[in-house]
Amino acid sequence: MTPPREKRGLVRPYVVTEGRSHPSRNTFDLLTLVTSTGQDGSALNPEKRRLVTLCAGGALSVAEVGAWLELPLSVVKVLLADLTDSGHIRSRPPIPPVELPEVHLLQEVLNGLRARL
Repeated sequence: MTPPREKRGLVRPYVVTEGRSHPSRNTFDLLTLVTSTGQDGSALNPEKRRLVTLCAGGALSVAEVGAWLELPLSVVKVLLADLTDSGHIRSRPPIPPVELPEVHLLQEVLNGLRARL
């Protein structure tokens, strides 16, 4: 017996990406933040429209976009590259982690606080 199909149907990734397996730009990693530029997306295909609508609410990481759209990350990166090229999406690298201060600096602060108490 054949298992039941999902409600949303089955669309192969190569159909969504129009047969491409690599993005036009290789600037997206899992933590790259993407936002919508507010351009009209009515002429886009359904997946790209969903992506633009999703990113209109604020900055999301590439990993979050893939999870929300339930698409493989390779497909999401191709779609994001297309939308960046067309001006619908803006991307920026993730916010770098704060560098921890040197141990000796923390020790001097602690010694200074202890001296005041």
